[in-house]
Amino acid sequence: MQRAAQWLLPFLLALAVTLPVQIRAQANPANQELFPLLPGLEHRVEFWKKIFTEYSISQLVFFDDLAMTTIYEVQEVGENSRTNEFIISERSRIAADHGVDIDRVKAQRGIRERTEAGIKRSGRHIEYIKRVFRERGLPEELGYLPLVESSFDITARSSAGAMGMWQFMRATGKEYMRVDRHVDERIDPIESTRAAASYLSQAHRSLGNWPLAITSYNYGPAGVARGVAQIGSDNLVDLINNYSHPYWGYAPKNFYAEFLAAVEIGKNYQQYFPGLELDSKANFREVEVRSGSSVTALASAAGLTLDQFLAWNPAVSRNARTIPVGYQMKLPSDGSTPPAVQVARAKRTEVKPQREAKTQVVRHRVKQGETIVQIARRYGASAERILEANGMRRANLLQVGALLLIPRK
Repeated sequence: MQRAAQWLLPFLLALAVTLPVQIRAQANPANQELFPLLPGLEHRVEFWKKIFTEYSISQLVFFDDLAMTTIYEVQEVGENSRTNEFIISERSRIAADHGVDIDRVKAQRGIRERTEAGIKRSGRHIEYIKRVFRERGLPEELGYLPLVESSFDITARSSAGAMGMWQFMRATGKEYMRVDRHVDERIDPIESTRAAASYLSQAHRSLGNWPLAITSYNYGPAGVARGVAQIGSDNLVDLINNYSHPYWGYAPKNFYAEFLAAVEIGKNYQQYFPGLELDSKANFREVEVRSGSSVTALASAAGLTLDQFLAWNPAVSRNARTIPVGYQMKLPSDGSTPPAVQVARAKRTEVKPQREAKTQVVRHRVKQGETIVQIARRYGASAERILEANGMRRANLLQVGALLLIPRK
């Protein structure tokens, strides 16, 4: 999603020219299942259902990347991260024991606890989220995508700067909602849902089917369009099997399968987490700010303390003195107050405006063990801008040996 909207047009034009006519004509026929379990993805979806619901965060699962339901070993490793050296050593040992190439042996932590917590949190907003998608003429099942992205945690923040339930990067967020020093709607569950609906609707129109559109949420619409044009097929399984690119790896290849697993679990959570009770639904109303008003005055007029007002409006910075005209205030409609987890707002770094300077670009070859944050610090650059400059949405797409462009001021 970090791809700005204006990046997409050149690739779509190229796609329209490059794809065979019969492929474009077959895209998303009216009788096609919206979210098909494409032949070849069955093992991936079953694997992710197990990762989401059976394996604990303290367990490291070693599996076969070509047949993901083949589990070689499950190790109890605790919740602390293990070094790359440890994981590579274990992959090498397991590959030798089973007579397979080391590249086939992958490692993945379980996230059962995270999934259960996410499903519980979803009760607060899932009805409204589904309604937003229905009103836009979109499938309501898209509302389960935050289970993959953030476990429905509005305070989630990635190491690269993606924020909120829907994990928008700052640059992409600005394309769809208000993102500035005083109001950052990426962490507003309502506004970010509307933004996600707009993004997904646009991606679906551009790419022609939901498997590709959902994959673009991880890899970017321009990246997906590039891959489709290169292999001459709009079938996601063909893309997984035949497209080659340094950043087209484990995460984007599995994203649609993760989504399918999340939909199944979200719609049938009692089957996977018996007795789980969802958080109470947030009952709110929206009031548009029609003139510049102070935050304290608006909170007082609504009969809320400042903390309560900010908890209902997490997009508003605690440092903001006024709320801009047009902002949709969220206020409780039944006298209730938000849960303590939302009152304890995540701290956010306020970025001070800087004078414009000419952008310089340097090149860096990624070495073993390097992270995007470490590289950014080395060059005094922004991790977010590095990802954007290289057409990456996620830091975990970083590949050893890849050449990165590092924008600097």
